[in-house]
Amino acid sequence: MRYDYDVGVIGLGPAGMAVSVMASNMGLRVLAIERRALGGECMNVGCIPSKALLQMAHVRHLFTRSSEFALEQVPHIPDPVDPFQTLGRHIQFINDRKTAKMFEKVDLKLGLGSASFVDPHTIAVGDVRHTAKRFFICTGTQPALPPIPGLDSVDVLTNETLFQLDSVPQSLLIIGGGAMGCEMAQAFKRLGSEVTIVHLDSHLLPHGDADAGRMLEDAFTREGIAVYNERNIRQVGVEGDCVVLKTDRNETFHGQRLLVAAGRQHDLSDLALENAGVEYSKAGILVNAHLRTTQRAIYAPGDCNGVFLFSHSAMHQGMIALMNAIAPWPVRFNYTKYVVPWTVFTDPPVAHVGWLERDLQKSGIDYEVHEEKYEDYGAAIAEGLAVGSVRAYVSKMGRIYGVRIIGAGAGEMINEWGLAIQNKMRLSKIMFLQHSFPSMSFLNKRVSERWMMKRMESPSLRSLVRWLY
Repeated sequence: MRYDYDVGVIGLGPAGMAVSVMASNMGLRVLAIERRALGGECMNVGCIPSKALLQMAHVRHLFTRSSEFALEQVPHIPDPVDPFQTLGRHIQFINDRKTAKMFEKVDLKLGLGSASFVDPHTIAVGDVRHTAKRFFICTGTQPALPPIPGLDSVDVLTNETLFQLDSVPQSLLIIGGGAMGCEMAQAFKRLGSEVTIVHLDSHLLPHGDADAGRMLEDAFTREGIAVYNERNIRQVGVEGDCVVLKTDRNETFHGQRLLVAAGRQHDLSDLALENAGVEYSKAGILVNAHLRTTQRAIYAPGDCNGVFLFSHSAMHQGMIALMNAIAPWPVRFNYTKYVVPWTVFTDPPVAHVGWLERDLQKSGIDYEVHEEKYEDYGAAIAEGLAVGSVRAYVSKMGRIYGVRIIGAGAGEMINEWGLAIQNKMRLSKIMFLQHSFPSMSFLNKRVSERWMMKRMESPSLRSLVRWLY
């Protein structure tokens, strides 16, 4: 059968962009459909604007902390620019001048509506039908609104509306202590809001280990961000110009605006997946280890399969899915074999790769903890960055199970550990790699040296060293 296209991509977030750009550069005929904006959520209302806002807040924070312009001396420092207008201009520039160029070889259908399957090889966009040999569903997720009484009566902010504000609110309530909630709590606090986080979990960043959440909470407390863990929210409402939030502990919180950052959900209703024979559930589209759905001609990389809700994971899965669609039968790439590091870009940032300590404990795996603190490293002290640590969970023989980093440069430093775990390197490989000094990544090397010194506590090894010497 002759198809209109070799590759059809639905959704142009990180996964869809990876598939579209790679396939078109390989010489394949590519149809790409995006009902909203190029770059999807990540580019327009997620990763990119949130990190830009954090940077603006960081600059303002440094300004207010300086000895000449201390906050107690200057209670209010006017902002020279509207952060949200600046964000909008930057995103528009990126989309118009950078992202759009990547799709010059792609037949792009932008803003024409949602795509719906007619059969496994045919989709409809409005009244127009298109056929493709293989389709890649890359539709991502959307913010979830928890079933809290009264929430529907409030003009709630989510990541989809947060960056469209006209001004920084005087006070902000946040439901959710995950990555988005924590990043925006610090950003808005540093931009001048009074911020309160109220959430259900026992510590911030519940997808990480508790010590990371506690350390971040300590940093938030020093900045004046109020954190209330383990709260069930009984009611949300409006009193005058304020949002009112009530908990199961008879606490009442007031704020000018309410941000809900309580997870993600799928909306696959427009796709008519049943017409294509693609199975799905509330958790997402069902895929196998090669990212193929229950329909052989359709793949579903990225957030839509519900496995890893990270932009970088979506990009990686897009690449893997396309390679699996092209490669001959004996050659297949199992996406579950690749480690997934993650970073929360607070100050200090928090990053992790591999096993969590709590999962090692549950699994009964024997492990050692080796940790280097920023406060013990001269470069960190000199640069005023002496908060955090590099903490590795390893076997006696140096197998690396997992690593978490809290501190300056964590998001960059974690990738070295990801490469080591993915390639089954031992700690000795880290130790014998010369690390640029005095970079923060030198702490990675110090962790491996600490592991080696632990080995040298063995009386037999000490005797052997003396005999050899």
